[in-house]
Amino acid sequence: MNPVTELQAGALRLALRPDLGGCIAGLWLGDRPVLHSFDPAQLAGPRPSACFPLVPYSNRIGRRRFRWQGQEIELAANVDEPNTLHGVGWQRPWEVVSAEATRAELRYAHRADAFWPFDFEARQHFELEPQALRLRMSVRNTDTRVQPLGFGWHPYFSKRPGCWLRAKVSQRWEPDETLLPVRRVAQDGIDGDVLQMDYDNVFEGWDGEALTGDGHFSVRISSDQPYLVVFAKAVRDHYCVEPVSHLNNAIQQADPEAHGLRAVAPGQSLEGWMNLDITTP
Repeated sequence: MNPVTELQAGALRLALRPDLGGCIAGLWLGDRPVLHSFDPAQLAGPRPSACFPLVPYSNRIGRRRFRWQGQEIELAANVDEPNTLHGVGWQRPWEVVSAEATRAELRYAHRADAFWPFDFEARQHFELEPQALRLRMSVRNTDTRVQPLGFGWHPYFSKRPGCWLRAKVSQRWEPDETLLPVRRVAQDGIDGDVLQMDYDNVFEGWDGEALTGDGHFSVRISSDQPYLVVFAKAVRDHYCVEPVSHLNNAIQQADPEAHGLRAVAPGQSLEGWMNLDITTP
């Protein structure tokens, strides 16, 4: 059975690997990769993919522990570090609900386990236009208990000479040595050469739009999510611009909902969207 699902609209082509965390293996405009893209048949895992879903939470939970409604919860390790990372959706196979020429829907039904102790169902919708990719995600609480939920997307872009990134933000969280946010400081926007940036931060006061490009094309990343995570380190050949619903490690804050995480009742859902609009010179 072919594990690859492909969509095409005009010169824009999208390759999905539902079996590898419901990830995007690659997005190309003609022969040029828009995201940090890979041959979908050769992709070995979701972490080096072009984009993967963050669900039921974004980024890290400190020391894999949290307290929720009077219960102490410890999660199994899902990466080789002291914290858990990016939830469970990116490490589990997704079901193809539907696939047409320009659109597809994937589904992941989680049953409570050591990595996340609540049932939920997540769905990803992909729609391709000749110069745009439109994504929607929904997360429904299928458990009998109220649970904390959040989500987001983790798109990667390739570093190339002349890469730039712009985003209007007002605050940046500085991380500790384990990359958990500990201190909020003022940030007068993001605007510059990606090759000169040194970020692994979550930003607040984001207006929902970021622009990036390299001279061959520009991409407008837009979303209804209130937080933006940017990873841009000199040691990597890629950078990440991630719209997410909540602060990293929000669940360990005194008031998680004040930092974007949601307490979702049984049967209720969260949903949101991210668009990538591509412009060529």
